[in-house]
Amino acid sequence: MRDFVITADSNCDLPLEYVKANNIGIIPHYYDIDGVTYGDEINLTPKEFYDQMRAGKMPTTMASNPAVIRDTFQKYADQGLDVLHFSFSSALSGGHSNVVCGAQEICEDNPGMTIKVVDTMNVSLGEGMVVMKAVRMKQEGKSLEEIAAWVEQNRLHFCVYFMVDDLFHLHRGGRLSKTSAIVGSVLNVKPILIVDDEGKLVNSGTVRGRKKALNTIVERAVEGMGQEYLTDEWDLCVVHADAEEDANTVAAALKEKTGKDVLVNYISPSIGSHTGPAALGILFMGAKRG
Repeated sequence: MRDFVITADSNCDLPLEYVKANNIGIIPHYYDIDGVTYGDEINLTPKEFYDQMRAGKMPTTMASNPAVIRDTFQKYADQGLDVLHFSFSSALSGGHSNVVCGAQEICEDNPGMTIKVVDTMNVSLGEGMVVMKAVRMKQEGKSLEEIAAWVEQNRLHFCVYFMVDDLFHLHRGGRLSKTSAIVGSVLNVKPILIVDDEGKLVNSGTVRGRKKALNTIVERAVEGMGQEYLTDEWDLCVVHADAEEDANTVAAALKEKTGKDVLVNYISPSIGSHTGPAALGILFMGAKRG
């Protein structure tokens, strides 16, 4: 049986030290500010990125580059390795189809190589949690095929609750009308978003005020968790768009309620371009989404 590597895209929002320690290959997604494209050789820190957004910059985003995808997979082919790739939700990005096409091309050029692309139907550390589960299964001796089959059968147990602070970023991304954004901002409305069973980001209700919104996603996440799923390290995560104090407060509340340690990390710029600064999400294992 050929050895294999696990890869993902940069939207998985895994800590860099975890990626390096576990030799996870990362295919970048990109964002552009003032004509400068970031995401590969050139990058901003999350803090720098969100500070630019607060200063009025409006970034645009691009999915993974087909040439970079082919080069990445060919590198592993040259090493005699197969690839198990996990992608950001295909319902939200063209990155999944780009990777599928690249994988087919490389496998045609390298007979005997396997590249399995799995749509996580998830975002941010929801995707990252799938990757961490795959890493654990590989360490336990599971094969590429066994891991892929498990994820495809269980991916809808990886759940997400998000709240955003500025409705105009949702409007700019086509997920909210301009009128709704204006009215909602005046009323201090904060939408609660989930990733549904089709991998789409959908509205799951609104509350007034940031504090109430944060309390709401904590309560709803705890209600949705299943103890039978919270069996591994980092089955519970918090991500934030430069809202570290709130993220740590939410993580502490979750740990108090569940007894589990909580992984906290930034939302990557290619996702944060659409959520705006101060967005915050809880990601966890549960019986069902929503």
